[in-house]
Amino acid sequence: MPTLILVRHGRSTANTAGLLAGWTPGVALDERGARQAAALPGRLADVPLAEAVTSPLQRCQETLAPLLAARPDLTVHTDDRVGECHYGDWSGRKLAELADEPLMEIVQQHPSAAAFPGGESLRAMQTRAAEAVREWNARVERDHGADAVYLMCSHGDIIKSLVADAIGLHLDLFQRISVEPCSLTVIRYTRLRPFLVRLGDTGDLASLVPREQPPGDDAQVGGDTGAP
Repeated sequence: MPTLILVRHGRSTANTAGLLAGWTPGVALDERGARQAAALPGRLADVPLAEAVTSPLQRCQETLAPLLAARPDLTVHTDDRVGECHYGDWSGRKLAELADEPLMEIVQQHPSAAAFPGGESLRAMQTRAAEAVREWNARVERDHGADAVYLMCSHGDIIKSLVADAIGLHLDLFQRISVEPCSLTVIRYTRLRPFLVRLGDTGDLASLVPREQPPGDDAQVGGDTGAP
């Protein structure tokens, strides 16, 4: 079965503003995110890509734009199932404010039971994304062969949930996974089991440098913002 490269979108204006973007329209890449996207073709230069799949949201479309310009023959498909979690009434709100919501403890400690008001549950998010990947695996193998590599541009919580699905990790533990903006996560699927080949690879160790304000114990809903 194929190998899947999961690309999280580059750093966005919502990341830098500390907002939970969700499906809020008009969330673009910030300057750092645009530079991250511009570097993507070089990072993937040696990898033959059979297909590309992307979330419909602007920040993912902008992340893939330089790669598609460098590879005009690469076919890209938009799939709503790998779009961001529907955070409902939480969308567009500041993460600092959401930290005081009683639901946040459930999101952090028991995410399989977390459902966002006016939105969807994290369990439903994982299910739709995993089903999309399985369907794309079959389609890519059918059209390009079992050794094909394809790319999917998506979002932090989606990618974390797909990693958990691939390694048999319960969704309640997926907050232990971290993927930074424009990081590459690679899963090689086989008939019997998937293999996690790369996780959150940015080729940059800047995020390991101690920060003035160290990260807390909770996972960042929607995904980490990356190095400053």
